[in-house]
Amino acid sequence: MIEQALDSVEAPDAGGDSAAAQCPSQLGDRPRLVLVDPDALARRAVVDGLRLDGRFVVIAQAAESVEAVELALHYRPELVVIAAPGPHVLSAVERIVAGAPEVRVVLLSASRELELEMSAVRAGASGFIEKSAGVASIARALTLVASGESVISREMTRHLVDRLRRTPEDGNGMRPVKSTLTDREWEILDLICAGSTTREMADDLFLSTETVNSHVKRILRKLGVHSRGDAVEAAAQLRGEIFA
Repeated sequence: MIEQALDSVEAPDAGGDSAAAQCPSQLGDRPRLVLVDPDALARRAVVDGLRLDGRFVVIAQAAESVEAVELALHYRPELVVIAAPGPHVLSAVERIVAGAPEVRVVLLSASRELELEMSAVRAGASGFIEKSAGVASIARALTLVASGESVISREMTRHLVDRLRRTPEDGNGMRPVKSTLTDREWEILDLICAGSTTREMADDLFLSTETVNSHVKRILRKLGVHSRGDAVEAAAQLRGEIFA
């Protein structure tokens, strides 16, 4: 059967692409999945487990996150699961989400790391799962992601709730529905309004100070102001329009 052939396929060569891997209609209703893990044994264990589970079709495998981008943009599967640690992972997530927004990316980690999980979600990942959860739990989580939901840890949920509770009553943190600022730029602007320094913003958002400064420059330009103080006033005016 074609599903069985695709379930066992390794990362394809440029000239060896399977036409069926690019055609979901030939695979029934099961979500297509690309798996990336540098550990060949661990990768095989997950593939075998997902095959036995029967809810997914693994159309390709790879050892590096860089390959994940190529496979995701070429095949545009429903899911890309990356278990490859290293500095290229978040960049790979961003590139996949930017180039194929319909593809949902999930990270598999050897341990629960809140900072990595937050950074992954900010980069566009739809889920973060510990490998130790076992294939059955991983399959259940992937089913939720494939259906449009997100999977995050209880620790991250608590962190997000705590941040929401700390939102000042003066409205700092509220954002107009329509705005020229991106979500990331509003995050930076919220921190500017809270009096955070560039270093503090970089630490809070897990960014470099250079990246923060670039965001600040774009924020000032979009708001038509020349200083952070003026940006604070502009933000207050925009938030006031919510209640106007």
